[in-house]
Amino acid sequence: MAARPWRTFFMISVGVFASVLDLFIVNIAFPDMQRDFGGTSLAQLSWVLNGYAIVFAAFLVPAGRLVDLYGRKRGFVVGLSLFTLASVACAVAPSAAFLIGARVLQGVGAAILTPSSLAVVLPVFAPRARPGVIAAWAAVGAVGAAAGPPLGGLLVQASWRWVFLVNVPLGLISIAYAVRRLTETRDPNARGLPDVAGTLALMLGIGSLTLALVKGREWGWDAGATLAAFAAATLLVSVAVLRSVRHPVPVLDLPILRVPSFALAVASALAFFAAFAALLLSGVLFLTQVWDHSILRAGLELAAGPLAALAFAAVASRLGPRIGMSSVGAIGGALVAAGLAWNAVRLGQTPNYLGAFLPGQVVTGAGVGLSIPAFTAVAVSAVGPNRLATAIGISAMFRQVGAALGVAAFVAIVGTPARDTAIDAFRRGWAFMVGVASVAGLLMLMARFFPVTAPLEPAPSQGRVLVPPTRTGQERASSELDQPERVP
Repeated sequence: MAARPWRTFFMISVGVFASVLDLFIVNIAFPDMQRDFGGTSLAQLSWVLNGYAIVFAAFLVPAGRLVDLYGRKRGFVVGLSLFTLASVACAVAPSAAFLIGARVLQGVGAAILTPSSLAVVLPVFAPRARPGVIAAWAAVGAVGAAAGPPLGGLLVQASWRWVFLVNVPLGLISIAYAVRRLTETRDPNARGLPDVAGTLALMLGIGSLTLALVKGREWGWDAGATLAAFAAATLLVSVAVLRSVRHPVPVLDLPILRVPSFALAVASALAFFAAFAALLLSGVLFLTQVWDHSILRAGLELAAGPLAALAFAAVASRLGPRIGMSSVGAIGGALVAAGLAWNAVRLGQTPNYLGAFLPGQVVTGAGVGLSIPAFTAVAVSAVGPNRLATAIGISAMFRQVGAALGVAAFVAIVGTPARDTAIDAFRRGWAFMVGVASVAGLLMLMARFFPVTAPLEPAPSQGRVLVPPTRTGQERASSELDQPERVP
């Protein structure tokens, strides 16, 4: 039976929502985990977060390349199955070490399903509907990320294990639908496995960079371990790039990175997610540590952000065709910066949720709802259909590195201030976020002035071929997206 477009979108998005939610929901369960695993230090338990984040970032680009080459449906089903099984393992974990190992497997599964999910959905829709689909898909991620603290606050009232169990029915529903209803698509020019050595170098390099960012404050930014991780990241990523220049099946599709609109979109995403991840962390810390609100109350008070993001993601899908998604992203970045500036000016030691906290939540949520769909839409529009998952994997990797960078910078700026100096410390953190959100908006504005040019596609038997001069990159990308390659 043929898949119905929006039903397909919803059923696939259920799995995507679960994977994104897991990046941000676990933080809120830390106190309960530490009580259950007596004798486990906070530094050891932090690997429940760090292990997932590092592996997720490291696998995104190779996973995107592989699913483009060998099947988006296959990649989605494999990735979500692994993620769901790992969620069960997390929920029944008898020890902290077991939980950390299961979280690493979750990260691998999430990295596979993330780039394949949009690529497997788009062919079901008519070409004119696809910009709105891209915006809606990105909105699912935005809402999943922002919903982590409020939903986590509710679930941990029963048990921290429900933070993981909630993924299981969502994953099973999405897997069953994908297996029964979706048609396989892939890159018709696929020839052999991507460069194995380059793939390992890229994975280890991105993993080392993320490790340095998430552990730098604990180890010390000038400590040998931190500097060694940064050095290893630089060396290994350089090796991956050099091998990708020469290898017939490279892990990094370098022509994509040379498309100005794509490069600006992923750079903007990196800056934006630095602000976004810091924003999510700062909201929980401010409400619980400065205003002394309970975790449950803080979670409910943070719900306004995801609701605003969901509403304005729908606005983004309508505005995009009229003013361009790059302009939508620029407006979103400006709104996030404005909401954070409001926090810096209006929030104080005395609790005032309705008059001070809520307005900033709504404005930043609106900005998130506009921005995140824009990054994905601009990035995807810069490539042909054969590179969809590759482009999404690269974009998601930049977002994840940006998130790690933002949290590291926020923690370094705010530190652990005394109660009477906490407001000043948080204001410095919000000022940092205002700056990077503004940069993200400016980069998206710049993308408006560059034409969309799809990267060169590889010939079936050799190198790369030029785009015929009678067709613009945008025309080529559009026409190819209309006719995806299907695999029996």
